Amino acid sequence: MHVEIGMQMGERFIKFLQKIEEHIKILQREIDLNQVKEMIGVIENSESIFVMGAGRSGFIAKAFAMRLMHLGYNVYVVGETVTPRIGKNDVLIAISGSGETTSVVNISRKAKEIVNSKIIAVTNNKNSTLAKLSDVVVLLKGKIKTERNEEIAKIAPLGTMFELTAMIFLDAIIAELMAIKHLTEKDLEAKHAVLE
Repeated sequence: MHVEIGMQMGERFIKFLQKIEEHIKILQREIDLNQVKEMIGVIENSESIFVMGAGRSGFIAKAFAMRLMHLGYNVYVVGETVTPRIGKNDVLIAISGSGETTSVVNISRKAKEIVNSKIIAVTNNKNSTLAKLSDVVVLLKGKIKTERNEEIAKIAPLGTMFELTAMIFLDAIIAELMAIKHLTEKDLEAKHAVLE
């Protein structure tokens, strides 16, 4: 089957990139640096870091966990078979655009009730159940999957904008942690996987 790329398809491609650029500018302009400082403080003072998200947010969590491991942190992805029990001196970083994702909320509640570990929410909804459970809430502006915006829905369906914004935000956190720990790319390479 032969598919021709018409003007409409090319226009949507460019429109998508423009929307991403807009969201990065919004992130840069509206992020609360006090929330960033709080998040970094909790990470730095935790024995172990647990990360989680559902669906595509789960992939973002795994990418963040990988970079934290490269920086030398004890980090685990919730739900993996080798993930140990969370402790009171640990932190759970939960990623959910809506802040109402059932599995993310339930696991966060469990971590708080059982061992009273710290919870950091990366979300788009300051009034969500997840935000209310959390010690630190980082708010990211970006369309979430339950929000209706027909223009964005045509080019970036469901939670795409939140997920990409979260990925960029968490990579910016890594850049800040690298600076705090005085690490270079060479240091990170020493922990990079060789069994690939």
